[in-house]
Amino acid sequence: MSIGETLASAREDSGLTIGYVSGRTRIREAVIAAMERDDFSLCGGDFYARGHIRTLARTVGIDPEPLIEEFDAEHGGPPQHVVKASDVFDAETPVSIRDRRKPNWSAAMAAALVIVVGYGIFQFSRDEGRATEGRAAIPAVAASPTPSATPTPTTPTEPPPRTFAQGKEVRLEVEALEPTWMSVRDAGDDEELFSGMLDEGKTRTWMAEKELKIVVGNAGGVKLMVNGKDLGKPGRSGEVMNFTFGPGDPTAG
Repeated sequence: MSIGETLASAREDSGLTIGYVSGRTRIREAVIAAMERDDFSLCGGDFYARGHIRTLARTVGIDPEPLIEEFDAEHGGPPQHVVKASDVFDAETPVSIRDRRKPNWSAAMAAALVIVVGYGIFQFSRDEGRATEGRAAIPAVAASPTPSATPTPTTPTEPPPRTFAQGKEVRLEVEALEPTWMSVRDAGDDEELFSGMLDEGKTRTWMAEKELKIVVGNAGGVKLMVNGKDLGKPGRSGEVMNFTFGPGDPTAG
């Protein structure tokens, strides 16, 4: 497949629209549509075309390097020199730079010494004051040695899912069988809980008090469990589907 066909196929397999990709990458929809037809004339040159190819490939979940190599082979190879800002932009007005005077190191060192000495005197006075206050406020007691506790190392974990009153929440568990794009929103609080790609083998859990609204970009690539009920795959591979689940779902039938 050509570069454009590869990008288009990967986007469609991920269940993403050109409009969505445009919003994530800030590349205009017209430019993306042209690139998927192998028309790179709207990119503004080979240098920017390479950048657009990398950005689009990473957004739809594929390795950009083979596409860059194919583009270079078709367009005369990679650039032989680094593009400088002066090669692309012309300054509207000349910038004048004043003659730089030699720094006065002696004055700078003297000022620094004064600051250090002054800070040392201030710190010493403050520590002495705190020590005096501590001795006056704390009565002398016989101190018994206590063994120092060895801190137990902790392993960082993901934050636990939100909890609600028993029987008054909806719980969604998702297992990714394939790389899949998903969006999960708490309809009650109008809060986006997740938006992005789920890697293959990844399992995530979300909870809400009223309803969860989800969009699955690859319905055949995930398994859903709602309120403890295994729903399996909600659709076919590559199919984009929308669902709304509440505390009473799934209903019979």
